[in-house]
Formats: sequence, structure tokens, C-alpha cells
Amino acid sequence: MLKTILSISGKPGLYKLISQGKNMLIVESVNAEKKRFPAYGNEKIISLADIAMYTDDAEVPLYDVLESIKEKEKSAQASIDPKNATPEQLREYLAEVLPNFDRERVYVADIKKLVAWYNILISNGITEFKPEGEIKEEEVAE
Repeated sequence: MLKTILSISGKPGLYKLISQGKNMLIVESVNAEKKRFPAYGNEKIISLADIAMYTDDAEVPLYDVLESIKEKEKSAQASIDPKNATPEQLREYLAEVLPNFDRERVYVADIKKLVAWYNILISNGITEFKPEGEIKEEEVAE
């Protein structure tokens, strides 16, 4: 699911990929407005599926971190407000869901963005974070 959810540098929030044009993508905001607009190749656009968080020994895909937050929060909004929390509170929160995160390479701004993205996804009904292949494998294993 995260493959089609995009972050666009310089624009707040998250966007869903709708279509592709010659030198642009058509995206739709992931919020109540559902505003559509073109995103051009000169903008830094990244899929959430391609993002990972640094840990002491490796990188953990973003979907694993989002799943951990979902388990902690029981699929509800995050219990911490990223805008008003202190840096220490944010680091403690991330340590609960990703205990071995790299404290030198993961910045407070990254944690704020992670929690904000989680809240956007949950509030808009996007609760499946794992890639489609992994979801099917788990269902077969049960």
C-alpha cells in the first residue's frame, strides 16, 4: 500500500499517486480535501515504501516502524503530539516502537515527520502498511 503513497519535498502532508504523465505524476492529497494536482520531475518525490529508518545494526523499512506504532497505539492516532512534544519525549516514543534506532542519525525532525505521517495515514483509513506480497504470505501461513 505504501508504494503509491508519496512524500513531496517542500509540500506538507502525504499524497497518493493517481496517474503518470510524460514528465509528471498526478497526485491526490491524502486528507479530507482530496485535492489533485501535477507533481513534476524537478520536485523531490519519494514513495513511503522506499524509506527506511536507521538502527544500530541495519536499516528498518518504514512499513515495519509504522506497523510497530499501529500495534502500540492499537490502530488509533498516536498518543504523542509531534508539534508540542519535547525532543526527549519524541526519542522516548520512538524507542518504544523501535528500541535500537540510531540516536545519532535519526533526527528529532525525522521522528516528528514519522508520527505526523502515521496520523495522516490512520485518520484517512490507510492502515495496511506491509507490501502486498508479505500480507499474502502471512495469510497463507495462518
